[in-house]
Amino acid sequence: MRKMLLAALSRVLPGPAAAAAGRTASRVMVASRNYADFANEATFEIKKCDLHRLEEGPSTTAVMTREEGLHYYKTMQTIRRMELKSDQLYKQKIIRGFCHLYDGQEACCVGLEVAIKPTDHVITAYRAHGFTYARGVPVREILAELTGRKGGCVKGKGGSMHMYTKNFYGGNGIVGAQVPLGAGIALACKYFGKNEVCLTLYGDGAANQGQIFETYNMAALWKLPCVFICENNRYGMGTSVERAAASTDYYKRGDFIPGLRVDGMDVLCVREAAKFATEHCRAGKGPIVMELQTYRYHGHSMSDPGISYRTREEIQEVRSKSDPITLLKDRMINNNLASIEELKEIDVAVRKEIEEAAQFATTDPEPPLEELGNHIYYNEPPFEVRGPNQWIKYKSVS
Repeated sequence: MRKMLLAALSRVLPGPAAAAAGRTASRVMVASRNYADFANEATFEIKKCDLHRLEEGPSTTAVMTREEGLHYYKTMQTIRRMELKSDQLYKQKIIRGFCHLYDGQEACCVGLEVAIKPTDHVITAYRAHGFTYARGVPVREILAELTGRKGGCVKGKGGSMHMYTKNFYGGNGIVGAQVPLGAGIALACKYFGKNEVCLTLYGDGAANQGQIFETYNMAALWKLPCVFICENNRYGMGTSVERAAASTDYYKRGDFIPGLRVDGMDVLCVREAAKFATEHCRAGKGPIVMELQTYRYHGHSMSDPGISYRTREEIQEVRSKSDPITLLKDRMINNNLASIEELKEIDVAVRKEIEEAAQFATTDPEPPLEELGNHIYYNEPPFEVRGPNQWIKYKSVS
């Protein structure tokens, strides 16, 4: 039909005018198809979870509406592009210090976020950019935080590993130390009688920490509404899980705590598993352990090229067979939830948003030195903080 329309236009209009009219007509046709020809929802078969101390697990079918699919796609694509821009800014020495990128693992943070409520709580380790965005922080504030600018989400003083927003507690630099904190947040949820849960995330590299097992014990004794989530991306820094752990069944590590192992490259698998896990906690059954099997495309941090302990071919194979964005895109197109043209328009809009955010992050001023001592405590009277020597003092304001 489009070819017939273009042919008719070329007979009555000069070449450039016909081409312009054809592009307009194409956009009109795509736009009209958006409202008329697409399915409202589709049902998908998803991978069955491996279970530990559970008689039943999450559903092996998932319903996704067109609106949900477009939201998941845009969110994951934004995180992917944001991380690639962070890589570029780091190599230009505009971002300095520690920087751990999340590309490849987007289905984890997006699948978890859409399964919980805004009033629920999330705490994670230092690979936190994706969760920060999923929890509602704009891209420009994340990139500005990475570049140490005043417009960053924590005023340019936190950097890559220490980003926060309401009901999101970072961003923690000490390996595994956020897990006891997550149990504390879950204890507060129970103490105040709120029907809320805390998602407490850590990596496979942190999974052998003793403090994690102490936390498991306390959470089980007190039946805390805590979902312990191990993001297993197969490498703790440069060490593969097989070389680091006698048992790589991280979902069984809770022993007396139920667990499930999930395909962390499929946003629908993660979503359904997270719904199951949070319902378990809200029902007063205590904590549960989730292992998300995922993969990071970048090295451990920007100082790690990521190819000294794994091959380029391995990374490429995961990209070609298991990429979370490609999987969602194919599902949507094959089930008539979206068109290729529509998803391309989202890609263009995302790239534009990232470029504008990067422009802001490189031109916004750095925070003044006078603010260095601020925000040490919450809601406390101002007090003095000693500077680099006893004669220099800063005023700290909550």
